[in-house]
Amino acid sequence: MQTSPVKQPLNEKDYLEGELISEFKHELIDGEVYAMAGASANHERIAANIIRDISIHLKESHCEPFGSDMKVKATPNFYYPDVIIDCEFDETTPYFTTTPKIIVEVLSKSTRRTDETTKRTAYLNIPSLQEYVLIEQDIVDVEVVRRSEGWLSRHYFMGDDVIFESIGLTLSVEEIYHRVKNEDVTEYLNQKAEID
Repeated sequence: MQTSPVKQPLNEKDYLEGELISEFKHELIDGEVYAMAGASANHERIAANIIRDISIHLKESHCEPFGSDMKVKATPNFYYPDVIIDCEFDETTPYFTTTPKIIVEVLSKSTRRTDETTKRTAYLNIPSLQEYVLIEQDIVDVEVVRRSEGWLSRHYFMGDDVIFESIGLTLSVEEIYHRVKNEDVTEYLNQKAEID
């Protein structure tokens, strides 16, 4: 999530060194540094659900998930996605990756435009990326675009299963939204309880 830019262009070296000692996270976008805002409880629940389930699935794999403290370099920019799955992590750059296989962003009103435009364009140009996932927190909507499908947008809702094709994992939308408090989740769970 980003707020107003700090108007002092930084090069990559200065940016990375600054992030190591900074109290707050910043993204570097086209030479501008943007401070990151905090996240809501629903945002954190969704990210935690994804990381938990993917961690279990990848336990015996060389692929691994990272949370929102790991940066992605999408030349020349650096972003902090909510979840990254990487299968080729380079230990010589322990604070960022250039080889994400999956990137997940949890959307909010303040980040939606950037996540769906600027970041989408940057991420889809990363050669290793296979899937980009955008998850709404205020309503139920999981959007997945896959390289294997020419980046065609597919949407999933309560009752659907989402396939993370590149790592062979299927998660229900209900699992992704576990403990999330919004009107769509409440309505779905109430209807499900009535049927049971």
